[in-house]
Amino acid sequence: MLRVLDPAWPEQPFPPVEEALDEPNGLLAVGGCLSVERLVNAYRQGIFPWFSEEEPILWWSPAPRWVMRPQDVKISRSLGKKLRQAFFEVTYDLAFDAVIKACAEPRSGQPGTWITQDMQGAYSGLHQAGYAHSFECWRDGVLVGGLYGVAVGCCFFGESMFRRETDASKVAFVIACQWLETWGYQLIDCQVHTPHLESLGARAVSRDDFTRAVSRWAERHPSSEAWGRVS
Repeated sequence: MLRVLDPAWPEQPFPPVEEALDEPNGLLAVGGCLSVERLVNAYRQGIFPWFSEEEPILWWSPAPRWVMRPQDVKISRSLGKKLRQAFFEVTYDLAFDAVIKACAEPRSGQPGTWITQDMQGAYSGLHQAGYAHSFECWRDGVLVGGLYGVAVGCCFFGESMFRRETDASKVAFVIACQWLETWGYQLIDCQVHTPHLESLGARAVSRDDFTRAVSRWAERHPSSEAWGRVS
């Protein structure tokens, strides 16, 4: 039976991830809230929220988990050429709200989005608290792609990406990996499989291996240069 979380108790412990359902894959708990405290507690255990507008808050820990190390990002020949040409400019944390809003736009063939107004507000709060971050891809001063996620310790938990021009999200992701590697990040969580992420180097690991890695790296500190901080 699924654990029902108390929305008035943000520090309430999650059930062990081993209790996640096989079908639907990884569903662990329902309810609760989207406070900064609750969300950070979830990510520290490899748990994330994912639900649509008409559903209650749903918490997930799927198996297998798709992950990668920043240094393992794959760059195709065509993508490498575009990077060398500096066709796009990539920044971070300059337009978080614009990135998450763009990620929330319905995709072709999809009637809606899981990045609801409540989710946008919650992750904007995480951004203001220093946990959620964005990478933006620009061409001629126009936002054409990007991604956002949550950073806890030396783990970066990717949430969503978008593109308005070919390869814009891939370029943003590659540059993000380069920065994350420089800053000392050891793990990028890609959550579930997509051909797009697999082409960039994501691979499947067991839930046990993933949670052990998160337990290890979420307690480490990245470089003092990460996210523009001054040591």
